Amino acid sequence: MFEPIILSIRVALLATVIAFFLGVFFAYLLTKRRVPGKNIWETILILPMILPPSIVGYLLLKLFGKRGPIGAFLLDTFGVQVVFTWIACVIAASVVALPLMYQNAKGAFQSVDPSLELAARTLGSSPFKVFRTVTFPLSGPGIVSGIVLTFARALGEFGATLMLAGNIPGRTQTIPTAIYYSVVTGKEDEAMNLVIVMVFFSFALVFGLNMWLKKKNHRENIQR
Repeated sequence: MFEPIILSIRVALLATVIAFFLGVFFAYLLTKRRVPGKNIWETILILPMILPPSIVGYLLLKLFGKRGPIGAFLLDTFGVQVVFTWIACVIAASVVALPLMYQNAKGAFQSVDPSLELAARTLGSSPFKVFRTVTFPLSGPGIVSGIVLTFARALGEFGATLMLAGNIPGRTQTIPTAIYYSVVTGKEDEAMNLVIVMVFFSFALVFGLNMWLKKKNHRENIQR
């Protein structure tokens, strides 16, 4: 029972790190810079949140399978097989959770007063310094919300993971796939225990985020 929990947490953490850097990068790029085909890029980033997870998993399988462009390259060049490994779990979770990180980061960046960024640039700050000292700190609550929701989404990823990584106990079996396998094989007690763990994790994450945001807003109101 503990193996799926440990694997799920590890996968969710790695997927959150990947989604964080990609989501923040693309959100800043598409929000603060002029990018040709912006709407197309944004649609591609949000698409995994709209498509059924099984379709996302199938597309990933076509990309990272032994005959897929990325999978064949990794296998021939580095001898690395992605499909049916824990790496596949991370990839699936990252892709499905990325839209949440992107959307939250985008909203956070859009909420920053442009005049503050302009003032920093007028004082001679480089674009990166403006981002590091003005844009990113002022986007803190939105970024944190994105991180928490991304982790929760990665933790609960099922469809794409099952397609790309399978359900191999001790290797690729995460909490959602373990629940599915337990129900199919009639292990209701084991399934219920995992469901309780999943609900507890999700509840604690969202509850903790809401409490943090309320306290932060309260402190800001007092300071004003």
